[in-house]
Parts: sequence; C-alpha cells; structure tokens
Amino acid sequence: MLSKPVLTLEEANRMIDAAFAEADQNEWKVTVAVVDDGGHILAMRRMDGCAPIASYIAPQKARSAALGRRDTSEFEAMINGGRTAFLSAPEVSGLLEGGVPLKVEGQVVAAIGVSGVKPDQDAQVAKAGIAAL
Repeated sequence: MLSKPVLTLEEANRMIDAAFAEADQNEWKVTVAVVDDGGHILAMRRMDGCAPIASYIAPQKARSAALGRRDTSEFEAMINGGRTAFLSAPEVSGLLEGGVPLKVEGQVVAAIGVSGVKPDQDAQVAKAGIAAL
C-alpha cells in the first residue's frame, strides 16, 4: 500500500495567511483558495474590497493547478501559443495564471489559487502562500 502526505486545515490557513500578507504588503485585494490534490476546496478567504467574481475564479485556478499538476500559467501560455483546443479539456476551467500546486517529495498534495489583481501579481501572491510551508 502506498501512503502520501496530506495538507491539514491549519496548513491551508497558514498558506492563506501568508498569501494575504503578500497582498497586504502590495495593497492588493485578492481571494485565495486552497484545494487538496483532487481539487476539493479546503479553505478560501476573500479580502474586503475584492471583486466578488474572484470567489469563483480563485478556486478554479487552484483546482486546475492540482488536477493538472502544474502552474496554471503553463496552461495559459499553451492556449495563448495557439493550442486553443485545450479550452475544451474537462474539469479544467481555471486556466489563467495564479494557480500553483504544492509539491511534497515530488508529489502534488494541494494547490493554491489567487484572483483579484493582474495575472503575475496573482501568481506572486500564490507563491507566497506556497512558500509559507
């Protein structure tokens, strides 16, 4: 039987706290979502003043990063590079930059998704959340 590490709620909240700290430092308003390796939401928070639509986009970015096992910026680059057929891929609708998987010993155990500012800024906030662990 195989075993794998899993993310706890405390760790998910620590990731969100770190992401919020990065956003606060830059005066950005964001929503941050953390999912498990199957894309199921573990925790999510939206900052005061962040657009409500970010509450739909952030979890989708996290889910896409978890299921795809890579940063969502790679999906966005693939589509922008001409592979538009990928837009029809099942269960992957958060194909915008800002979703980052959390890997432990080379295995994806969770992912974080951020929405609310520019794509590279969303990714910066997400990576700050990953760095917290």
